[in-house]
Amino acid sequence: MRRVVLPAPPRVRIPTQRRILSSAPTAVPRRRVVRCGLSVTGFGLCAVFYCLTYTPSLLPRPWFLQGVVAGLTAAFGYAGGTAIGAVVRLRWWPSRRIERIAWRVLLVLVPPLILLFLWLGTRWQRELRVRLGLPPQQEYDLIRTVGISLLTFALLLLLARCLRLAAHGFARLFGRLVPESAAYCAGFVVVTLISYTAFDGILVSNLFTSADRSAAITDSGTGNGVVQPGSALRSGSRQSLVSWDSLGRQGRNFVTKAPPADRLGAFAGRAALDPIRIYAGLSSADSVQERAALVVREMDRTRAWDRSVIAVFTPTGTGWVDNDVPSSLEYMYAGNTALMSMQYSYLPSWISFAVDRTKVVDAASALIGAVRERWAAMPAADRPKLLIFGESLGTYGTEKTFGTAAAMVDGADGILLEGPMFANPIHQQLTADRAPGSPVWDPAYPGLPVEFSSEAHELRDLAGSPRVVYMQNSSDPVVWWSPSLLWRQPQWLRGGRGPDVTPAMHWYPVITFWQTTVDLLFANKAPIGHGHVYKSGAVDGWAALAPPPGWTVGDTLRLRALLDN
Repeated sequence: MRRVVLPAPPRVRIPTQRRILSSAPTAVPRRRVVRCGLSVTGFGLCAVFYCLTYTPSLLPRPWFLQGVVAGLTAAFGYAGGTAIGAVVRLRWWPSRRIERIAWRVLLVLVPPLILLFLWLGTRWQRELRVRLGLPPQQEYDLIRTVGISLLTFALLLLLARCLRLAAHGFARLFGRLVPESAAYCAGFVVVTLISYTAFDGILVSNLFTSADRSAAITDSGTGNGVVQPGSALRSGSRQSLVSWDSLGRQGRNFVTKAPPADRLGAFAGRAALDPIRIYAGLSSADSVQERAALVVREMDRTRAWDRSVIAVFTPTGTGWVDNDVPSSLEYMYAGNTALMSMQYSYLPSWISFAVDRTKVVDAASALIGAVRERWAAMPAADRPKLLIFGESLGTYGTEKTFGTAAAMVDGADGILLEGPMFANPIHQQLTADRAPGSPVWDPAYPGLPVEFSSEAHELRDLAGSPRVVYMQNSSDPVVWWSPSLLWRQPQWLRGGRGPDVTPAMHWYPVITFWQTTVDLLFANKAPIGHGHVYKSGAVDGWAALAPPPGWTVGDTLRLRALLDN
């Protein structure tokens, strides 16, 4: 019997679920969010970031700060790795077998790698503390550091998972109206906007508001042992044109902490004058120009123009002037000095810089301009030496006042700038135009009488007499911090390192920026001559710029020892 072969029925192409979801709204399926596993790429990059955070930076860190930094850095790494994994899965989805192999490799490599960097980090921190003259940390601090880092990472991961859960919740809601892909996009956008609003409107605004309120309260107070001066040569005295209450906390400190004449005379070995100190606070007058004019009238009242030296100090953000700097001038000239300063804010320098850096420029320009105008009108043979000082944010205001390095050289008898910032335009230009072969942390500039010093004692061996001196410790994060640390290796980490920078410090994208940012928190807690602490080093700066007749290196050493004690 003959077999009949029937043709096969035609295949009917049934739309898949993915095609249906892409063309019509549907409910977003429920997914495990909080209990979902870790990302393999996130875990890998997290481990790398965690290890790198134990590499040395400019300054040693306390155990608790190291733990927080390690946890935060690990969280950044996990977030970046998870994002990379998500992008890769758009093109290629690895099989379960490949993912299991990757996890096994990580579980074998990561624990010994972390133990190695914990050991290396402990050794690096010990060497760094010895380099800066600090006592070593306790051995058990490492255990506490690891505990803090794990707790920090867990809290941040929990927060991220909660945000992810919220995004999925919104996606389920929007999935009833739009396709799945659009629903997830909308959910992500909504959670991002809510998070940004909460962060900026609640956290950041309240942070600045609290900082402003706290700084205002601090500025209205008076330090322990600070009383209204009885000398008519000080602002805030009964004879002064500036009221005691209007000086602010830092102004009251400035005018009252001048060394007495008998102590100045004992150091100089001759009779000394009572030094003049003048200050104008934020509430001393209504505007910057009026405060500067008030300072000049105070100079007239105290006969400041008859002194051998007059010096203008551009303070930090709070109005603070390191007392070692004006005191060193008063000791060097046996009180034959008139020193003046003016407050432009009561906020810390970093907040003043972030919020409104024009305030320091306006204040420096007004005060330096008013004093220089009167000083320049005096006969050159009879007028006093004019010196100018700036520290931290004050260096920025001083540079912007003059505009160019040549103008600074011609604008005064000597300008001393300590701890310049990355935004300083003249400092940047001078560093870029330095002599070939000179390091960025101690550049040589042959074109003008401008001197850089990474160590104060270097200024004792100068061949000439500079008119401008930059003092910048090679471990000062205020000097070396810059946004470009995120993506570009800085010149101060190429080749040889500065005198107090460990050779074990290297640049890593993102990591070095983050570490240097953290170093800013403790920059003022370092020993003298390291970090952002210059103090008695100003003696070497003044001695290089404007030494009194007969001044010797022995006098410099003697005065530094006196100030340090």
